[in-house]
Amino acid sequence: MALNEAEEAFVKNNLQLIAEQYNISIADADIIQAKIWELPEASFQANVYNPEDKRVFDVGPSKSLAVQQLFVLGGKRKNEIEFAKSNKELAQLQFSQLLVGLKTKLRENFYSIYFDQKKLESINKQLSFLTDLVKAYKVQTAKGNIALKDEVRLQAIVLDLNNEKLQIKNSISSQLQDLHTLTGISGEIVPEMNDEEVDATIRRQTLNSLDEIKQKALENNADYLYVAKAIENSKSYYKWQKSLNIPNVTGGLQWNQSNGIFKNEVNFTVGIPIPLWKQNEGNVQKAKTLIDQSQKNSEFKKLEVESNVTAAYQTWQNNYDAYFSIEQKDLNNLDAVYKGMQDNFRKGNVTLIDFTDFTNSYKETVLKINEMQKQVVISAEELNQLVQTPIFN
Repeated sequence: MALNEAEEAFVKNNLQLIAEQYNISIADADIIQAKIWELPEASFQANVYNPEDKRVFDVGPSKSLAVQQLFVLGGKRKNEIEFAKSNKELAQLQFSQLLVGLKTKLRENFYSIYFDQKKLESINKQLSFLTDLVKAYKVQTAKGNIALKDEVRLQAIVLDLNNEKLQIKNSISSQLQDLHTLTGISGEIVPEMNDEEVDATIRRQTLNSLDEIKQKALENNADYLYVAKAIENSKSYYKWQKSLNIPNVTGGLQWNQSNGIFKNEVNFTVGIPIPLWKQNEGNVQKAKTLIDQSQKNSEFKKLEVESNVTAAYQTWQNNYDAYFSIEQKDLNNLDAVYKGMQDNFRKGNVTLIDFTDFTNSYKETVLKINEMQKQVVISAEELNQLVQTPIFN
């Protein structure tokens, strides 16, 4: 499976991502709800029991009907709508946070599995040769032609390689579990890259200076944008809560059949709460505090993002420099030299001690090179996660 195929499956199937999208729909519903007016209220009054004649539902000529409507003043509805819209923007940023985090985890797992598979390939090649060699030594040891210590020396190398193999396979299994969960794919997943892709991925360099990268992170990092937007959200909430201190007005019409000054009179009604105190002052104070809190959170997040970008950039640069400090011709010659050692050992031109020492060195070197390649790629992904806009060529 190629990386782009894994990413397509992730966007299509990831249940956590799909569930988070519902929060945006919920925020849309809150906006709709904030726009809805209160329903008008109708009331009807008539006699239900005549105590003089002892008759039920003796309505008679005395009836009244009233219709009233609550009118929200002080911009409450507008402020509530603005607050609901601000909540939707936060929900969208939360979705972006989750998307970036999960996508980075997907890419890191993909690359990590790929390079661990390369480690396994190298170990399996060594085991194939050494296992056959141990079998041959067992035969010669049984015949008394070779000392037992030589057989044990080879077996120790095989045991060490099998232990390395087990650890790598367990690591791959754990990462594959995450990859299955992220992509929603239940079938076999085998990350694949051609040599050109691998080389280009390792060699990519940043297009900007560290200061420019930090600025890009502040412009695009969803975590920072979220806390920055939270300031606006707190201000919208404060404005809405403050407007709730302004009394609303209830107005309406009333018809009286015979209870008023005139028969069939039509009256208008107006009602307003007496503002003896600010009934929402506690929520207003809370909203003010939320503004101060969100501003401090924003200042902290800015420092955190800049610090994390600096550390991630330095980590990537260190990994990049360490890997490319190795001469490419040395990497190319490594397998050829090991193959030559195997051939010369078969011919008796190399002692067992020299061969086993070189085999151990070769194993460690190959594993370290693959690990260095993996760390170059993964540290670049971690930097990408912080900046969240293209910075590599």
